[in-house]
Amino acid sequence: MIEDARVLRAEFVPHELEHRDGEVTHLSQVLEPVTRGEPAGPAIITGPSGVGKTCVARYTVEQLREQHLDVASQYVNCWQNYSRFRALYRVLEGLGKTVDIHRQSTPHDELLERLRRYDGPPCVVVLDEADQLESADVLYDLHALSSFSLVLIANREADLFAGTDDRLRSRLQGSERIGFDRYGIDQLTSILQARARWGLTEGAVTTDQLRDIADAAAGDARVAISILRSAARRAQRTTAATITDEIVAEAVPAGRSAVHRRTLDTLTPHQRAVYDIVADAGRIDPSTLYRRYREAVDDPKTDRTVRNYLGKMVQYDLLAAEGTSRDRRYRIVEPTAEES
Repeated sequence: MIEDARVLRAEFVPHELEHRDGEVTHLSQVLEPVTRGEPAGPAIITGPSGVGKTCVARYTVEQLREQHLDVASQYVNCWQNYSRFRALYRVLEGLGKTVDIHRQSTPHDELLERLRRYDGPPCVVVLDEADQLESADVLYDLHALSSFSLVLIANREADLFAGTDDRLRSRLQGSERIGFDRYGIDQLTSILQARARWGLTEGAVTTDQLRDIADAAAGDARVAISILRSAARRAQRTTAATITDEIVAEAVPAGRSAVHRRTLDTLTPHQRAVYDIVADAGRIDPSTLYRRYREAVDDPKTDRTVRNYLGKMVQYDLLAAEGTSRDRRYRIVEPTAEES
């Protein structure tokens, strides 16, 4: 039944994007100066999780590179590469400039000096989950280099600028904004139809079943694709010729759980410590949480940083916030539960 498993992964970038023509066109226009050998102004892409932000950015940059040979690019996932060193290292790594760099002993200044000496074609750097960077200095570092053009991806612009100084905020104030909304059921169904067409045998799943999956995903393409993948794998294990309604029903909680596990796996050690404290407590207020967090880890982050962690985990449905700002409590979100 599964003919191409790659397309059933949320991170797969298709040759054709569904329902994001306007966003692709907008980003292409922002990056157009790069095709003339000139730096492009920064672009800030925002929107909830699972709406195609990363896919659009990677697709647009790849199209740019296919059409213009003298363009370089590098994608950095700042959730995994959250320190200043890691982020700069990943940019250099994409340019093939890290052969003699030692992760433990090379200072930041050496990384920056190598970036300053870069004399290749203009490079577009996509910083995904840019609000996860421990230090906004990375944005200042790259923005100051004329060979590099920035595409910054975050759920909310407020999170991206939280903790930045006026110097950086003023530099990025003129960035081009590209906002993404949740997919509708019809749009998600269309996306799933394309994935099924590319990845499954013909007739393996019906349009009505794909619509049910889209409805269950509540506008999140990551969840929708994960449910379809779970359904296809279940059907294949039972050697069924098609995906049945029963299999779809079973795949919904399984698909949600898979996304939940993958998101948990991406948490930094400090974020995971915060999550585990909430899980152990059941429900906990921010002040008590921060006190327990400081007792649990070495070199704890600031209270403001931990509150940013909490906000990020709420956005990714790992945690739920209850109550007003005065009596707020956090609890974990069970991956199979229907959240209102």
